[in-house]
Amino acid sequence: MAAFAILIVGASLWYTNQLVKSIAKQETNQVKLWAEAMEQHALMMKYTEEFFGDVSEQEQLRVELLAHAYREVLDFSKNENIGIYLEIIKNNISIPLVITDSHDNILSSKNLPPEQQEKSVFDDEMKEAYSIFPPIKINTGYTEVQWLYYNESRIYTELKSVLDEMFNSFMSDVTTNSVGAPVIVMNEDQSKVVSFGNLDSLMIKDSVYLAKQLDIMRGQNQPIEINFMDTGKVYIYYRTSDLIQQMRFYPIILIIVVGLFLFIAYLLFSSARRSEQNQVWAGMAKETAHQLGTPLSSLMGWIELMKMQEEPFAGTQEMEKDVERLQIVADRFSKIGSVPTLEPTDIIPLVQDTMDYLQRRFSKKFEFEINMPDKKIMVPLSPSLFRWVLENLSKNAVDAMGDHGKITLDLFEEEDNVIIDLTDTGKGISKSMQKQVFNPGFTSKKRGWGLGLSLAKRIIEEYHKGKIFIKNSVINQGTTFRIVLKSCH
Repeated sequence: MAAFAILIVGASLWYTNQLVKSIAKQETNQVKLWAEAMEQHALMMKYTEEFFGDVSEQEQLRVELLAHAYREVLDFSKNENIGIYLEIIKNNISIPLVITDSHDNILSSKNLPPEQQEKSVFDDEMKEAYSIFPPIKINTGYTEVQWLYYNESRIYTELKSVLDEMFNSFMSDVTTNSVGAPVIVMNEDQSKVVSFGNLDSLMIKDSVYLAKQLDIMRGQNQPIEINFMDTGKVYIYYRTSDLIQQMRFYPIILIIVVGLFLFIAYLLFSSARRSEQNQVWAGMAKETAHQLGTPLSSLMGWIELMKMQEEPFAGTQEMEKDVERLQIVADRFSKIGSVPTLEPTDIIPLVQDTMDYLQRRFSKKFEFEINMPDKKIMVPLSPSLFRWVLENLSKNAVDAMGDHGKITLDLFEEEDNVIIDLTDTGKGISKSMQKQVFNPGFTSKKRGWGLGLSLAKRIIEEYHKGKIFIKNSVINQGTTFRIVLKSCH
């Protein structure tokens, strides 16, 4: 089933990746086709501009010829055959001209625009309009001087307007292209943005952002170069659309999302499995406590009968302590799986009583040293569970020491914490094994299930919100376990 699920996920990822690549390829082809169309359009604009330049030169020659003709006709100081000049003036149907006296009164005009035809004075507005060419001074043979003002022909002006519209239309097609390609049009010296499209209008003002975009565009495509008469040379930079950029990362994002989904599913499965295992262990522990209840009651009854005899058994008192200890063990098992109630407890007598009991049950070859302050230290505890921790640590210490050794317990306060260090003189734990000692099932002994330290860690950290860890360990010298608990201060 797992292999089939992995196969489905893999096939989906492969298909999605192929689909994304196909769409990205189509988008890239569209951008390339657009770029080729723009290059052809730019080439056509260039040819149009060259043609317009030729027309402009011809128009300039016509204007100069017409001006010469008027000069010759109106210059009465010359006595020449002016018939050919009159013919040139007669055939002028497009070049605007104005003849004024020295007081700017209009004496004659031809081919003027409608808004200027009714004017009798050559005002500042008309002077500005006719400032392209210098006026021609006309010698009339008398003392009064006349001036001839002329301008570009109407045909030339209309052609120039058409070219400007073509340029504006071309720039609009470039910047608002249908393929969504980000475009930046720069002037000849790369110092100014002429136009742009499909980019953030606020960010484009940032020089760092602009430089970054231009670098990306240079890396993807060669800029298109266009030369216009008035605007000068411009460069069109472009790159693939943001959609393509995003789609290239889509398969990676999809893999991450699927991987995250599988990871979460694994965590949920593991959590459910651990929860089920915990419920089984809790159920077994509670059943064990229940089964121990009946024989413990019987043992307590037999001890009471032994006490009533005329000559009581010498070991009755110790037997009674062992039965009490069995009751504590049964109580511990009954609390597994439920959250214990923590009560403020003086930890000093609790630790002392537990270690005294253990010392009497271990071999005389094991020495115990208990170092604690002579005062009350109140800690929120579950006494029966905390005793269990001390017993597990002490039993592990005895197992680590073999047939003899010394257990040292140091208890002291450090700010708001109560610190308990339990040290043995055993074989020690290697650094590679120190991280595993609290894992369920870990044991270095031939017998046992490896649950002692795991239970100790759970009791301290989950129930008492404290810490338990290996403070230090030296091979063949011993190990120190440290417990840190919050005091009631």
